[in-house]
Amino acid sequence: MGTETGARIMHPVFGRWQHQLDDGRAQCDLCPRECKLREGQRGFCFVRSNHEGRIELDTYGRSSGFGLDPVEKKPLNHFLPGSSVLSFGTAGCNSACRFCQNWDLSKARSWDRVATEAEPDDVADLAVRHRARSVAFTYNDPIVFAEYAIDTADACRERGLHPIAVTAGYMNACARPEFYNAMDAANIDLKGFTEEFYRSVTGTHLQDVLDTIEYAVNEARTPSGERVWVELTTLLIPGRNDDDAQLHAECAWIREHCGTDVPLHFSAFHPDYKMRDVPPTPLATLIRAREIAYAEGLSYVYTGNVHFPEGDTTYCPNPECGAALIERDWYRIESDRLVRDDTDDAAGIGGATGNAAADDVRTAHCPDCGTPIAGRW
Repeated sequence: MGTETGARIMHPVFGRWQHQLDDGRAQCDLCPRECKLREGQRGFCFVRSNHEGRIELDTYGRSSGFGLDPVEKKPLNHFLPGSSVLSFGTAGCNSACRFCQNWDLSKARSWDRVATEAEPDDVADLAVRHRARSVAFTYNDPIVFAEYAIDTADACRERGLHPIAVTAGYMNACARPEFYNAMDAANIDLKGFTEEFYRSVTGTHLQDVLDTIEYAVNEARTPSGERVWVELTTLLIPGRNDDDAQLHAECAWIREHCGTDVPLHFSAFHPDYKMRDVPPTPLATLIRAREIAYAEGLSYVYTGNVHFPEGDTTYCPNPECGAALIERDWYRIESDRLVRDDTDDAAGIGGATGNAAADDVRTAHCPDCGTPIAGRW
């Protein structure tokens, strides 16, 4: 793992996780690649480079664009369902996924992909103007623009907005606390469950991601002291990571290391980037994966990228009940029977206190049997 920096460098564009090597190079400690850069060299992610002996984030304050989405699209089904989120990203990525559906951004090698200037306060103000409840760092992996994401998360909290990370979780231990403790929620990709799959298809390593997931679920805390809400996503690719043994192993690991209440999303693969020769994921594969997850004891399992309302719906996990609580069709909520255990005292964006965590319902239960339903409601 990367070494902690000695004196922390807090200038916005300077990498916060780096140290100098004896041969004059600077090592980036943000992710397990630990790129060692000479003057003028760029890291694997392309957006961090050595300027006069110090690694800088070249995309700080520069966005590749914005979009207003339902929070279910992130996907987060247990975090303020039905609310709007302002999504944005930059360019570059520290993974090398052969199936990347945002490859034009993640593999961008030109700054014309990040032409929009947007300081952290600008992003938060834009979210307020569009009456979003949250801001999501997405499109490309926010790990590679972590300093920008953290500063923007702080600006969001000042306005009562929720910061959300959508990430592959390929991050070193020294950077996890500052990054995840800045978020209110995260969706983390668990792309498969063998080292061979991770190495050959994503260019990364499974154990680093598992360590990140464990940290985010069990240790990360928001500034108000509550746990960061985490959901997981696995994109099922035919013949690569969709066999029963791998799915059983993945779901058993989630149960044992994260608990049964972490929602798991199985998403359908569509041919793209360097995997155009692989067929789309059949609906039957997603249904089978969902059944395996339930058999392994997980409470909340969803399907994505296909039209299957049953796989979009939140059900009571009590086996003697199983009532449909939030029925969805794609990202649209058709009905919501969930009983919130307290009321939202937010009169508008930012709410009465300006503290996003204080202004939202934290717990809820099934109206039929009273079973608590995990989430941030």
